[in-house]
Amino acid sequence: MKLTIVQAANKKQKPDENYLGFGQQFTDHMFTMDYVEGKGWHNAKICPFKNFSMSPAAMVLHYGQAIFEGLKAYKSAEDETLLFRPWDNFTRLNNSAKRMCIPMIDEEFALESLYELLRMEEEWIPGAPGTSLYIRPAVIAVDPFLGVRAGKQYLFFIILCPVGAYYKAGLKPLKIYVENEYVRAVKGGVGFAKTEGNYAASLLSCHLAHQKGFDQVLWLDGVHRKYVEEVGSSNIFFKINGELVTPQLEGSILPGITRDSVIKIAKDEMGVNVREEHISIDDVWAEHRAGRLEEVFGTGTAAVISPIGELSYKGNTIHVNDGKMGALSSEIYHLLTGIQYGTIKDKFGWIAKVK
Repeated sequence: MKLTIVQAANKKQKPDENYLGFGQQFTDHMFTMDYVEGKGWHNAKICPFKNFSMSPAAMVLHYGQAIFEGLKAYKSAEDETLLFRPWDNFTRLNNSAKRMCIPMIDEEFALESLYELLRMEEEWIPGAPGTSLYIRPAVIAVDPFLGVRAGKQYLFFIILCPVGAYYKAGLKPLKIYVENEYVRAVKGGVGFAKTEGNYAASLLSCHLAHQKGFDQVLWLDGVHRKYVEEVGSSNIFFKINGELVTPQLEGSILPGITRDSVIKIAKDEMGVNVREEHISIDDVWAEHRAGRLEEVFGTGTAAVISPIGELSYKGNTIHVNDGKMGALSSEIYHLLTGIQYGTIKDKFGWIAKVK
């Protein structure tokens, strides 16, 4: 497929790298590609960043047929542009597409188009410590139709935004509220897909948790309401008696790329035993009482590692590692971010260099 490039006539002023937020400022260009049933994906182009024009009857607005991904581009000390496992993001996008009845994309073409977009927007990639360029690919159903069916027209787009260090004041452990009233997903549903409705379903619980002074919500399974699943938009790990334990993937949990990377690093680089299994919230409390719960942390693209220092469940609160980030999670964080920024050798073949 041909990739058309339309240069922006006017370039935006680049933001101060010392005052970058998240998801607020966007680069000069974006990637778009259209799909029409019977014609397939076509009209791939890089064009100036702009608003979309769509019908009020666009199916995404009424039935939520939409998927997205999130990854980052990093600047190395040698001024190289690095991506972390980007092929896995496009593979996961297609897995989400299957579940949401969205036509799959050509992963190789999408990745090459992203490389070209990054080459054009290289000046937007910040170089200050901890900063990066966030990449958001997404697909939405755009045909104007009121009726519950899969769409016949889609828009695939990629937008970019420079983002600051996630933890400006250092890695401060989070306070987590264990949700026991609302649920996020169930097996057989769409919990494993990065689809917009999953995140909308989490908003009320997160809002209520914030009102109570917590940073995030820990979700339990939707059937028994007792097995740990994930934290907000992050997977979760427990260090118990020297081992790492994380909920197994059974369709209701997002298969995080950072999660998978942590498992591989812990096993292959650090010799830590990792168990993927059911763990109930009562088990977590029991391990804490026995003095075996040593660390808890979340994993995800935005923060990489989010240490957890406090868990609250049904009015009972436990503190983990005296409210400090643990040695294991700290070492994993520095190893992963070192690989991402090119300061530590990539033994896994995870890094793609944009040339």
